[in-house]
Amino acid sequence: MSWFESLILGLVQGLTEFLPVSSSAHLRLTAAFSGWKDPGAAFTAITQIGTEAAVLIYFRKDIGRIVSAWFRSLFDKAMRRDHDAQMGWLVIVGSIPIGLLGVTLKDQIEGPFRDLRITATMLIVVGLVIGFADRLAARDEKGGRHRAPKQRKGLEDLGIRDGLIYGLCQACALIPGVSRSGATISGGLFMGYRRESAARYSFLLAVPAVLASGAFELKDAMSSDHIAWGPTLFATVIAFASGYAVIAWFMKFISSKSFMPFVYYRVVLGIVIIALVTAGALSPHAAESAG
Repeated sequence: MSWFESLILGLVQGLTEFLPVSSSAHLRLTAAFSGWKDPGAAFTAITQIGTEAAVLIYFRKDIGRIVSAWFRSLFDKAMRRDHDAQMGWLVIVGSIPIGLLGVTLKDQIEGPFRDLRITATMLIVVGLVIGFADRLAARDEKGGRHRAPKQRKGLEDLGIRDGLIYGLCQACALIPGVSRSGATISGGLFMGYRRESAARYSFLLAVPAVLASGAFELKDAMSSDHIAWGPTLFATVIAFASGYAVIAWFMKFISSKSFMPFVYYRVVLGIVIIALVTAGALSPHAAESAG
């Protein structure tokens, strides 16, 4: 992998990780359209450490409160009723599905799941799901001619059942094209949560899963001769900087805007990919992973 490739792929990772468009799909597509080797699942996991570092810094106050309250709840029964302590447990519970499936399906994630036909299908299908969830939320927020606006839930209403459903939604993002934020935010909207609350919990829930995945891949990569460490670390730094900017923008955007622009983008991109693969202009299979 060249330094130029790492710059572009790092930007792509940072710009798409928190938007409901699938960062893993865009890394795969950027390499395919540019004629580069597929950066691979290991590159994706390691660079995601950079974007999660952006989450840690942007939400540092929330994370600090949650971690502190959770640790205190281990020794103080009264603290177990504290909302922040409960959030800590809910993040742990919600991380279980993706942890189990990530280990179980590791070979499929690094192989067959990276087929562009699967990616394109997921872009379209999940895009339509996001669109339906967005319309449902908009109907509740605005009400109607014969219907009053409906109060949606905040994170203070989050319980074990919803936490597990969020976790199952996040696990779907193991398939390129799904999108971690797209799956979890739309799941939250279907369960009746406000847009900002769904997005905030989506970002917090991703922290342990992504850091664990990155550490797991990093451990394997340390003993591999196929990782270009200089460019990969450079891409991780670029992903951190661009990712932080996207979080700040996205949290403001969703407070008053619809997800429909992302829905249209996903559907159009999926259709274009299917057309190119069908015409033979684009191979559905990944080239050998970049080293």
